[in-house]
Amino acid sequence: MEENRKKRIVVIEDFNTSRQIIKKTLENMGFIVDEASDGREALMYFNGSRIDMVITDYNMPNMNGAELVQYVRQKERYKYIPIFVLSTETSTNKQQKAKEAKITAWVKKPFDIQDFKKLVKRALD
Repeated sequence: MEENRKKRIVVIEDFNTSRQIIKKTLENMGFIVDEASDGREALMYFNGSRIDMVITDYNMPNMNGAELVQYVRQKERYKYIPIFVLSTETSTNKQQKAKEAKITAWVKKPFDIQDFKKLVKRALD
């Protein structure tokens, strides 16, 4: 993969250990990874720059995953990029809110790393 052809993924997760595991996994797959600890902090990345995918937690302080997805989908440039929500959340109401915000996939934590990698590759192909 040429340097300028690398896909850029923004990872938003308030639990630092989880964020670092996800980041390292994606970097090992050859992606450029930006990170934020909550939805509000992540907003700085959605300034018109190239983003190929978003992976966000659902339950976070300041701005949750569904609110972030709604914000991202309102921006013309990011309307159709893949967005995964990762969560331990089992509430069907919250899952429904995320789906209404047009997420690409809801990934239950903890997740299998190999399955996660396949999902990411499939979403970006």
